[in-house]
Amino acid sequence: MSFFARLAFAFAAFFRILFDAELAGRLWRAREIETPKEAPPEAEPEPEKPAPRAEPGEAEQGEERGALMLLSILQREGRLVDFLEQEIASFSDADIGAAARAVHEGARRALHAHTTLEPARDEKEGARVTLPAGFDASTVKLTGNVRGAPPHTGTLKHPGWRAKEIHLPKAVEGHDVHVIAPAEVEL
Repeated sequence: MSFFARLAFAFAAFFRILFDAELAGRLWRAREIETPKEAPPEAEPEPEKPAPRAEPGEAEQGEERGALMLLSILQREGRLVDFLEQEIASFSDADIGAAARAVHEGARRALHAHTTLEPARDEKEGARVTLPAGFDASTVKLTGNVRGAPPHTGTLKHPGWRAKEIHLPKAVEGHDVHVIAPAEVEL
């Protein structure tokens, strides 16, 4: 796959996991499943039965509403969903690059208008860092040759991002936040 095809796929996967709680749950559970050491060759795994879907609670509805509103803003300002849903295999890298530049400009503008971001770590990329026992694993992802217990010393490859603030508009009463972008009909 080309770089841009992988980039588009990564964006699509990210947002699919972010906005599809059922898929995210299945993927989360799948990472914990160990494959048997030796399975009989004739044994076929049973098809996965979807878990019964509970009605979302008030907190989950608020989280979903916020996520859908942010996706809607990224679509409106940067046409991000259009870009991710477009089949790009037949386009040249130059065409994809031009489209990505426009999407980047609008989505970045929307991101800065509605969020305040800060690095998850204060050190510069390339700095040597030591992570003590009990470090916050939600803030730091270990990569490379990970062995043993902390402390771990390594090179900071990316400082990460933390959302310091988010400023989403209030939804208008009766507005369906599931409509990320309305259909357009020219008369």
